[in-house]
Amino acid sequence: MENNTNKARLRYSDEELQEFKELILEKIEIAKKDLAMLNAALAGDSNSADDTAPSFKPFEDGSNVLAKEETAQLAYRQHKIIQSLENALVRIENKTYGIDRITGELIPKERLRLVPHATLSVQSKEMENSQRNKKRR
Repeated sequence: MENNTNKARLRYSDEELQEFKELILEKIEIAKKDLAMLNAALAGDSNSADDTAPSFKPFEDGSNVLAKEETAQLAYRQHKIIQSLENALVRIENKTYGIDRITGELIPKERLRLVPHATLSVQSKEMENSQRNKKRR
């Protein structure tokens, strides 16, 4: 029933936008804490292998490099999520939050609660992905 209602509405109400704003602010706070932990892990080397036997040192060094690369990728991804969430806050202030950027229809609340930085409905996202896959072929 909500999908039919979404098609008729142009935007979410101020009360609904406030609800999403609170959710997004909470997610930003959590994401920033996670990013700080990842950055701390990158900056420090608390898992040093200084006391291990020299014969195992090359293996330990390779493992540390791989772990740091993975942590750097996670930190970059976390940074992108924070940016996306902050962009969602701008859309809330502009009262354009929750509007599908392809169809112009409202994205269902359920999707926005799960992915608060979404700019596409599931259908639009699937359509975009299928078009992208056709171009790759």
